[in-house]
Parts: sequence; C-alpha cells; structure tokens
Amino acid sequence: MSSFDEWSPLREVIVGSARNYISHERELSFDLFFHDNLVRTEWYYPRLSASGASAQARPGQQPIKQRYVEELCEDIEGLVATLESLSVKVHRPMDLDAATPNVQTPAWSASVVPPLNVRDNTLILGDEIIETSPMVRSRYFETQFLKPVFADYFRKGARWTVMPRPLMTDASFDPSYADSNAGGPTEPVTDPQAHPYDVGYEMMFDGAQCLRLGRDIVANISTANHALAVDWLERHVEGRFRIHRVHRLSDSHIDSMVLALRPGLLLVRSKEVLDFLPEPLRKWDIVVPPPPRENNFPRYEDDDLILTSPYIDLNVLSVSPDTVLVNEACPDLARVLERHGFTVVPVRHRHRRLFGGGFHCFTLDTVRDGGPEDYLG
Repeated sequence: MSSFDEWSPLREVIVGSARNYISHERELSFDLFFHDNLVRTEWYYPRLSASGASAQARPGQQPIKQRYVEELCEDIEGLVATLESLSVKVHRPMDLDAATPNVQTPAWSASVVPPLNVRDNTLILGDEIIETSPMVRSRYFETQFLKPVFADYFRKGARWTVMPRPLMTDASFDPSYADSNAGGPTEPVTDPQAHPYDVGYEMMFDGAQCLRLGRDIVANISTANHALAVDWLERHVEGRFRIHRVHRLSDSHIDSMVLALRPGLLLVRSKEVLDFLPEPLRKWDIVVPPPPRENNFPRYEDDDLILTSPYIDLNVLSVSPDTVLVNEACPDLARVLERHGFTVVPVRHRHRRLFGGGFHCFTLDTVRDGGPEDYLG
C-alpha cells in the first residue's frame, strides 16, 4: 500500500457501499456535522418534516425512500465499472446487513449506517492506514466494514493505526462553529445533556478534512475537537509528514472546497479559498468551476433531507494527473476541466445531496504511484 497525494496514477481504491441504507438519525452529532446545510435556505434545502416520520422509525430518525437507495447503489456500481475500465483495482467493504442491531456504548446508542463515504473515517498516509476519531455517532464503527481490506494490506506490510476513540457524550462536542456566523445562521442545534461520563471536548476528525500533498498535509480545523485530533496527528507523523493547519475553511471536510488536480493546479470553489491556504499553495494555478445550477440536481419532496451544498460536484476523483471522474450532470464543469487539458470521464451520480458525498467521498485511494515529494517547501 502506498498513497501520498490526490492526483498521481491511481492503482487501487476502496469504493463504498450503500446497501441497506434506511434512514438518517437526527441527533446532536448528526446535526452538528451537517449544520451548514440543515439551516441554510439556498434554492432548495427542505427541512425535517413531521410527514417524513414512520411507525417503524426510532425517535429522531429521518427515513430515506428506498428508490433513492436503489438508484444510488446502481450509480455506485457504475462508478466501480468505470474505475475497473481504467485499470484501477477496486476493493469493496462488507455490506451492512439489514438485521444489524443498533450499536450501544456506555454513553449513547445509535443506528448503524453503511460504509458509503469511506474517505471520511480513514486517512491513508503513505503506507499507513489511520482510522480517525469519528464525529457522527451512527458512524462510530463504520471502519469495521473495511476490516477485511485493511487486514489484507496489513498482512502485506502496511502500518495500521487507530486514533483514540471519543466517548461522544454531549459535552464532548465543541458547538462553537455551529453557533457562529461562520457556520451559517445562529440557529441552535443542540440541547446538550449532562452525563456521568463527561470528560470535556474530545478529539474528533475526518480524513476528508485533509489535503494530501506528498509529505505535506493541509488539515482544516474548525472546532476544538478538530484541533485536538490534529495535535495527535502532528505528534504521530512527526519526522515523516508536515502538518499545515488551516482554520475554518469549511465546517469540516474540504474536498468540496479545494482539491489538488496535479502539482501546481488546484480546483477551488472560489478565489477566496486561497486566502485560507498555506502561502506556498497560494502560488499554484487555480480552476474555478462555474456556479452550480438548479437543473444539475433532482427535485425532492419536503420530507427528503438535503445534506450537502450545491457545490458537491466539485468533489471529483483524479485517476491520473490528466484524467478526472466528473458527475455527468455537470457538463459545464467538464468543459472547464477539458480546457485545462484534462480528459474528463463522466459518471452518473444522481442523489449526492441526499447521501452527503461525491466521488472523492465515496472512495479511499490506497495505491497511487506518487511518493513523499516536497511540494510546499
């Protein structure tokens, strides 16, 4: 296993699974994680509706219409077929079994969701697998579904590390971003409850908060939870990688804000993104995609919960420094990338706003040709 960057020729990748996705669980960790998109009112953001409840749902659950799940599974299989046609070896996690019970810890219980956005809870740094500290309770054990793949890489010589696991009581979460103007309107999203296991803020962090550039890692920090995790990461990789901290570039993930398409070229949501980045990256050329249009997306009903911004399709996947997978619903973005010399491979992905991820989110690249180069000096 060896993966140091986001653009060098891709040889092996894990693609997530959506099988048996039933519902979203609306509770403190979920609402904090998706706060930016749950409270805004850009052209189409339905809110949680009482009409979405069902007799079978747990309190706080938001059921997902199964036709969307079926279409998502079709689109994921199309993504797998496309990658295999480009000579990329695809690994898959175990599917979520429909009979899987809720998980329970000493502090809380939650429904289990399938391992779909596999980029989130794992960070690949060179020959090391790092399972990060989860931020959403229903995803606490998500990396268990990747165990067979990780174990095979370990047997072949990869390093395998697990970040400290948070207790995740209500007091574990830093709500300051959600409560600030940076996180959208000052709409309260929590009613934190005291618990005997409260220990204060804990480290929580996703791999998708990082931009990997050889031996340089750009890490986004928006809360005390993120800062603690980056402290841990910095000590863990000392001497092997350099951590560059950026602050509040987004609420958490940055791969719908900025992606490195090849050395010297960034795909960014807007020119203002550069103001947040380390000085050496500000000298790179940029591609700014056209604004998303409403007709790029399906229309949904009032009880369908929208989890991503309209910029989710910036979440492309590079297969090489000159080949990029782009949602086929975004011809304007494809044309812009083609003008910059890229071969664009269109792939269908209909319901990205309902399931919180694009092609970069759904994939975890484990083998790329690039090495620990020095891109930021």
